[in-house]
Amino acid sequence: MSREHVIAIDPARPLSEQPETGHNRWHEAIAPVVEVEPGDTVTYETRDAFDGQLHPFSAVAEVGALQLGPVHPLTGPVYVKGAEPGDLLEAELLSIEADPWDQWGYTAEVPGFGFLRDDFPDPYLVHWTLRGNDYAESEQLPGVRLPCSPFLGTFGLAPSAALRQAATAREAELAERGGMALPPDAEGAVPAGEPIASEALRTIAPRETAGNTDIRQTTPGVTMLLPVYAEGALVSTGDVHYAQGDCEACGTAIEIRSRATLRFGLRKGEAERRGLRDLQFFRDDFFAPAEFAAPRRFHATTGICVTRDGVNESEDASLAARNALLSMIEYLGTRGLDPQQAYALCSCAVDLRISQVVDVPNFLVTALLPLDVFV
Repeated sequence: MSREHVIAIDPARPLSEQPETGHNRWHEAIAPVVEVEPGDTVTYETRDAFDGQLHPFSAVAEVGALQLGPVHPLTGPVYVKGAEPGDLLEAELLSIEADPWDQWGYTAEVPGFGFLRDDFPDPYLVHWTLRGNDYAESEQLPGVRLPCSPFLGTFGLAPSAALRQAATAREAELAERGGMALPPDAEGAVPAGEPIASEALRTIAPRETAGNTDIRQTTPGVTMLLPVYAEGALVSTGDVHYAQGDCEACGTAIEIRSRATLRFGLRKGEAERRGLRDLQFFRDDFFAPAEFAAPRRFHATTGICVTRDGVNESEDASLAARNALLSMIEYLGTRGLDPQQAYALCSCAVDLRISQVVDVPNFLVTALLPLDVFV
C-alpha cells in the first residue's frame, strides 16, 4: 500500500538553520531526509531561490547585496528504496501550491547574472502579489497580469562520485577557456561539513541528473524520467516558479515558496538498457492555459547572428537570441515600459524559440510575447 510523506519547513528560517530539511549543493553523500517505496507520494515544502534573502518589503538596493552561496535551497533528498544506478526514476508531479504562507513572489535582476548581464549592470526588483493559483500582478509592472503556471525550477537526483568528479573537471576546463562556470565553493554551503561543502557541485547549472532545468512545461501533470546515478536516487527539489518565459532571461522568474507533491515510480534497469543519460519528460494535456501555451495574440521579434556593429558570426544561437531579446525590449518600450521593466517581463513571459538552425551562417531565434498578459 502506498504512503504519503511530508517534508515540512519553517519558511521564516533559512536552510542553514534547518539543515535537516535540505541542502544547496549536489553530492552523493548527503544523507536522505526520508526513505520511501516506489508508489509513495512526497510533499516537499520549498524555499525561494535566494533562501529568504528578499522579503515583501525589500528595496532594490538589497538585490545588489544578495549572496549567491545559499542558492538554491533544496528540500530533500528523498531515498527511493530499490533505486540503483542504471534504473530510470519516474516522478509524476501531482500538484504545486504557490506560496501557501503569504502569497508573494519576486523577480530580481542581479548584477553580473542573467543572459543580458552586460547590458543590464544595475539591480532591479519586481514584487508580485499572487492571487492564489490564478494570476500574479505587480505595482512595478502596472497593466500586466501573468497567469499561474507553476513548475519546479530545480528538480534532480544526486550524482555518482564519478559523475560529480567529471562535472567538476569539465567545468573547470571550461572556465580556463574563458567560459562561465561556478566551481565548488564552501561559502554558504549546506551541508557545511567537509568534505561535502568543498566537493559538492553548485546548483546553478543543470546536468545529467537534471537539477536547475527551468523547463516551464514541467507543470503539474508532467511525468519526468531521470536516470539514476546514485543508490536510492536521492531526489530533491526547490526553486519553484509561479510563471516564466522560455528563457528566464534575467536569471529569475516569479520566484516563490511552495508546497509540491510528487509520486515516484521505478523502471528497473531501463536507463542502462536504453542508454539514457539525461532527463526526459512527457504529459497528455496542455502544460499551461491554452491561450498562453499557444497564444492566440502575440507580438514577436527576431534575431540573427549579426552583432550590433555589423559583424556576422557563424551559426551562433546565443547571439541570435540576444538580438531577438534586445529587439523585444525595444518593442516593450513602445508600450511604456523602461528597459529594466521590459527585461523583467521578458524573463517571466517571453518565449525564446529557435526558429531555424540550417540556413548558414545565420541561425534565427524568435522572441514571442503573448499579448494577453496586458490587461
